[in-house]
Amino acid sequence: MASPTPRADIVRQVAVLSAVSFMIVAAMVGTGLFGGTNVRDLQGGALDADSTVLAPDRPAFAIWSVIYVLMAAYAVWQALPGQRSRARQRAVGGWIALTAVLNGAWLLAAQFLNLIATVISIVVLLVALAATLRVLVAQPPEGPLDVGLMDVTVGLHLGWVALATVANVTAWLTAEVAPASWAGAAEPVAIGVLAVVAVIGSALALGTGGRLAPAVAMAWGLVWIGVARATGEPASTPIAIAAIVAAVVVLFAAVLVRVAWRPGAATSGTAA
Repeated sequence: MASPTPRADIVRQVAVLSAVSFMIVAAMVGTGLFGGTNVRDLQGGALDADSTVLAPDRPAFAIWSVIYVLMAAYAVWQALPGQRSRARQRAVGGWIALTAVLNGAWLLAAQFLNLIATVISIVVLLVALAATLRVLVAQPPEGPLDVGLMDVTVGLHLGWVALATVANVTAWLTAEVAPASWAGAAEPVAIGVLAVVAVIGSALALGTGGRLAPAVAMAWGLVWIGVARATGEPASTPIAIAAIVAAVVVLFAAVLVRVAWRPGAATSGTAA
């Protein structure tokens, strides 16, 4: 296979800048800065913190600000001449651009389409983020900027979207699929889902050599699910406890795998 040309590298850099710019503009639309409706008020409030038993409390969504800042910093950094022909940038730049576009597409789906469109959008985004992190694991970082602007950024994005997917699907089920029958089974089903989330988080830690960023993002969301159920509506002490336990399991699994991985790892286990 022929190596990428300098022109292809420039196209990739511009594509990343454009994709991240689109994502940020979509986020501004999604928060109502351009006159639209805030995401929490869309779809009849189905995406708000008090809409379902698996919705995180509102402060949890502050993690988006961190992700957007890191994505913007990555977009500027990867556009520098010194990053143009690096093998790792070539391997992952297109994937990160795709995740930025899909992120913005979810926000636009929430703003202008319906709940099932948001479910489809976020599932596709989750798959793309998982593929992106897989590429990063296969291409070890070469310095702190690689770790911070690539591995941490994608890891946080993946961890949060993994949990947001659960919340989004639950919102759809609650609002449109089985709003009447869901209420009676909500508590045991939610606890079961949280157990599955803990297993997924542990598997993600194992598959990435103990990357901490995905675990931190997932645990952050789980803790805020616990807070929402303990202090807000719909209230549920069992779900609150299950969410906190799941958060601890996800973090513990990542730390355990990271410690076990490090002695025999060459380089990939050192990324965040």
